[in-house]
Amino acid sequence: MPRFDRLKPIAVIAALLTPLAAPALAQDKAVPQSQLEMQLSFSPLVKQTRGAVVNVYAERLVQRRPNLFAGDPFFEQFFGQRMPNRTEKQSSLGSGVIVEADGVVVTNNHVIDGADDIKVALADGREFPVKVVLKDDRLDLAVLKFETTEVMPTLPIGDSDATEVGDLVLAIGNPFGVGQTVTSGIVSALARNQVTEGDFGFFIQTDAAINPGNSGGALVDMKGELIGINTAIFSKGGGSNGVGFAIPANLVRVFLDAADRGDTSFERPYIGASFEPVTSDVAEALGLETVRGALVVSTVEGGPAEKAGLKPGQVITAVNGIEVEHPDALGYRLTTAGLGKAAELTVQQDGREETIPLTLAAAPETRPRDIQLIEGRSPFAGIRAGNLSPRLAYELKMASEVTGVVVTEVLRGSPAARLGFAPRDIIVAINGEEIGSVDDLRKIAESDPGFWRVEVERGGQRIRQIFR
Repeated sequence: MPRFDRLKPIAVIAALLTPLAAPALAQDKAVPQSQLEMQLSFSPLVKQTRGAVVNVYAERLVQRRPNLFAGDPFFEQFFGQRMPNRTEKQSSLGSGVIVEADGVVVTNNHVIDGADDIKVALADGREFPVKVVLKDDRLDLAVLKFETTEVMPTLPIGDSDATEVGDLVLAIGNPFGVGQTVTSGIVSALARNQVTEGDFGFFIQTDAAINPGNSGGALVDMKGELIGINTAIFSKGGGSNGVGFAIPANLVRVFLDAADRGDTSFERPYIGASFEPVTSDVAEALGLETVRGALVVSTVEGGPAEKAGLKPGQVITAVNGIEVEHPDALGYRLTTAGLGKAAELTVQQDGREETIPLTLAAAPETRPRDIQLIEGRSPFAGIRAGNLSPRLAYELKMASEVTGVVVTEVLRGSPAARLGFAPRDIIVAINGEEIGSVDDLRKIAESDPGFWRVEVERGGQRIRQIFR
């Protein structure tokens, strides 16, 4: 069964068909016209860019599970050092791209996630320890920094919005740990979503061979500019099938700007609305000419979308004049526009088109979260719960429009853990009484009704359970 795989850590970079000059316009692009042109080489571009691609080595300490046979001479004789109940190191290998001359590197978050020790190896073999400046598992991006007094080679970050289907590209990385490798191909598609398990859904697709170990490596255009960070592959067996995906450079630029500002986390704009893709039935019902856009399903009272005048039933077809293919593309366009900016939304409804300005701001904390630990002997003992707001929902990776009292943590071995409560559960009602705040939950938990009829919302579904 085919699957989408995030690439497991390794790195390399690019080559040139035309001299490095001013960016070519779309009408200047041409296919090879002669046998001589077919013999042109990417090697000048590879030589120019390869020094900016590094290998990223990550090590983490893992505690083996306790060994039931520790101390047994028979098992120790046969298993020796492989016996569990001890700490061991696990290593992974990925790729990265130097984007600032003082040693700033961009890679994938999944390359370095959970690592205790991270190093980068340059193309000339030298190694440097690095520190993590900023990382985000939703975007699967991380910014690293190593100390150096040299001016390091860098890859300039290009404009990924100028990339077109059919453009030639090079992928540089270290597939399977064999060493720096360059592969060529074309851009196969743009704005791909539903590629990884995260909530980011806007990728450049390429048929340049990408394999495990290429994660964090460079996707380079013919101007020698970085247009994407290689991230995932569509594979039946773990190898390249000619369907690879890269995070667009414009998102990398915004993320890097946040790291340069010293931000401790990456903020995405809060819209205060929920969206669905436009299907053919929806397009026909709304009189749309194309099956594209983000259909407004609901808006949060007092949120940015409602204040801007967005209403359910409208379809957002473009942001700042750039077409929106689906709701994930809308999120991407607003994120790359940047916090504090005003985005111009092109909206269609009832055959009419209008432009609506939307101010982009971070998710607010509209009510105190007031996180409390529930103790005692009730089924909720061991739960940490808080009052939901757009800010807390964002931190917990929940939909921004959800409200109520949410479980933020469940202590191991507690009554709540044994009964199956989990983080992000929303406690809706207990014994028919609606739970509107953490104080409501705590007061009911301190009572002793003899039995508990609990209603919980989990992943959009209602779960009802009775405990005695």
